[in-house]
Amino acid sequence: MLATSLLGRLRRRDPGDAVLRRAARLTLVASVVFYGCRYGAGNSTLATYGLFGTIAAGSFAQLPGPAPQRARILVLSLPVAWALIAVGSLLAWSTWAAAGGMLVVGFVVAFAGVGNPRLVGLASAFQLFYILASFPPYQPDTLPERLGGVTLAVVLLAAAEVVLWPDPVPVSYRQRLAEAADGIAAFLDATAERLTDPHAAVGPRRERAYDVVAAIALNRSPPAWAPTAAGAQDRALRICGAALREVLADADRLAADAPAQRIPDLAAARLLRSCADTTRAAGRSLSPGAPAVAPADLDVAVGRAEAAYPVGSGQVRDEPDVPRLCRDATALALADQVRVFAVGSQVATGARLGGGDASSELFAYARRSPWTLYWWQFRSHLAPRSAHLHSSLRLAVALAIARVAAGVLQLTHGFWVLLATLTVLRTSAADTRTALRPAVLGTIVGVAVSGGVMLVVDEPIVYAVVLPVTLLLAFGVGRLLGPVWQQALFTVLLTVVFAQLSPAGWQLAEARLVDVLLGAVIGVLAGVAIWPRGAGHDLRRNATRYLAASADAVEQTVQAVLGDAPPPTGALDRVRRRMVLIDSSYGQYHSRRHDPHRQQVNWDAVLSAGHHVVPGAESLLRRNPPGCLAGWPGAAALLRDSAGRLRSAYDAVADEVAHGRTSDRASVSTACVDQVDRIRPLLGGADHRSVRHLVEVDRWLAGLADTLARARPPAAVEPAGRSDEGRPGG
Repeated sequence: MLATSLLGRLRRRDPGDAVLRRAARLTLVASVVFYGCRYGAGNSTLATYGLFGTIAAGSFAQLPGPAPQRARILVLSLPVAWALIAVGSLLAWSTWAAAGGMLVVGFVVAFAGVGNPRLVGLASAFQLFYILASFPPYQPDTLPERLGGVTLAVVLLAAAEVVLWPDPVPVSYRQRLAEAADGIAAFLDATAERLTDPHAAVGPRRERAYDVVAAIALNRSPPAWAPTAAGAQDRALRICGAALREVLADADRLAADAPAQRIPDLAAARLLRSCADTTRAAGRSLSPGAPAVAPADLDVAVGRAEAAYPVGSGQVRDEPDVPRLCRDATALALADQVRVFAVGSQVATGARLGGGDASSELFAYARRSPWTLYWWQFRSHLAPRSAHLHSSLRLAVALAIARVAAGVLQLTHGFWVLLATLTVLRTSAADTRTALRPAVLGTIVGVAVSGGVMLVVDEPIVYAVVLPVTLLLAFGVGRLLGPVWQQALFTVLLTVVFAQLSPAGWQLAEARLVDVLLGAVIGVLAGVAIWPRGAGHDLRRNATRYLAASADAVEQTVQAVLGDAPPPTGALDRVRRRMVLIDSSYGQYHSRRHDPHRQQVNWDAVLSAGHHVVPGAESLLRRNPPGCLAGWPGAAALLRDSAGRLRSAYDAVADEVAHGRTSDRASVSTACVDQVDRIRPLLGGADHRSVRHLVEVDRWLAGLADTLARARPPAAVEPAGRSDEGRPGG
């Protein structure tokens, strides 16, 4: 009954047996390498580096993509592993030289993850290669054996990734976007029907659209698959996701604002059908081999919709049709976001944009080379307040101190100290303290078990026989049962391995406990003393500045249409620059495990706020040029009041983001009937063209307020895997 209960628990925690399959691959490769090198070739150095090369590349490295891609990354990473092993081997002659090398290697390897947070897991493997080689004995003549063992391990592991029980490929972010685009396109068709026939049903397609859009939130994708890198394609995918969220919100407004009477031929409905076709085609273009989509047909439809605006001749003859103007303005705003999605899908599939291909500077980065984009990313975080810089320096300093302590104390297995520090240390002091308890408790349990076994069993052949079992338990069962079990079983595994390499009796377990405790203490002290607030604090600070820049851009846009200021070119540029920083901060934050019950900010909605501002302001000013509402005091008073309340809403969201508080913000109505009520008192004596400008600007401000209202604490969703999960214990 106990075995059945345990098996059921493992299956519930490992749907599809992905973890157990990965553990089985690692066990097979590690066993073949270790047995072949230790007992076949009779070489302990070859066996040590082969085994730890397998563990580093197979468990410490959390790689993105399907099996062939992971295998290619493993093989391509070999030159870096060789260089780190060579440097570590040459610096092992001196504790201080090795510690200095650890300081440099620890920082460079960790900071390299700025460009692509999905490869942060590979950094731990690289650090392990240097750590293992930087400890005595100083034997540079064994460098070929060290490199040979690691090479054999990595090559066999790469082959096993492809051949042996390959993992099922999860749904990629591109596939999620394509499905979301298809669902939204169906909802757009339904909304177009609703605009011409008030009895048309939109409920089922609306519900499906909201379901598929919820699935494109970044926290729904495993970090290894989420588009969080600095490259053009990942940036475009993030922008595509934000655009689809805005399209859905605008479509929902139109469906709710459908006219009560039947109107067979409505300009907004025709535009929505064109938007549906473009959205569907752009989503399908994200699939491999699918043809790219050009927004030319959508541009034609937008031109027709703009031409159909009831602007009159500039004379006041009859009362403007404000509800129709409101629907047309919403449809045009929706079309602008569809165009952003279409252009973004081109960039996401590798297309290069020409000078006039994009209607927005939102995609200006797509004309830059990948190296330029990554350099911008690195440069933006070489700043005193960057959390990437802080966490990289914190880790490097902690590992260097651990290396000095292990060398000065002349610990037999000193690299266990650094391994424990690497395991415990997280991006914030709170996360570090959380990791401490299972690391220490698991080590104590593992030491007690392995020490007792070594008191009874002193035959190396017994440990050789049980090695595959302990490998499978440590990297399969332990990972599924939790950090304490994983740490305990990993301790037992190390005991089994070193009992075959250099038998030391029960003292080996004692040394393991001392080393882990020392490494854990160093990790905790570093986490508490050196920039303890971590990536979450950096994300909140960048988000606050991002929201402030967005609010400034909104106010300056309103001032421009009122004729009080020039176009807000500089303000929009500041929003774009801060968008890069918050994107990068969120990428690092997303790559770590967080308690979903403590998440108090809907980060996808916060990131969408600036996305709504930039293309929205550009298209708004294209149809409503600066000064178009100059000389209309009533309109100026209304828009200034709306902009002021919107600025207060931005400040309130920024305060929530900065302090983790949730204020009681009043909901903002974006229904056209409410807009008519706001504008009706101003219509006396106004010409149709000015009313059109007022309706569109006011509608844009209401849409921004609605976007901010969505920046609420999301429903608790269990994130799909984090890079901290599965990291073997120190």
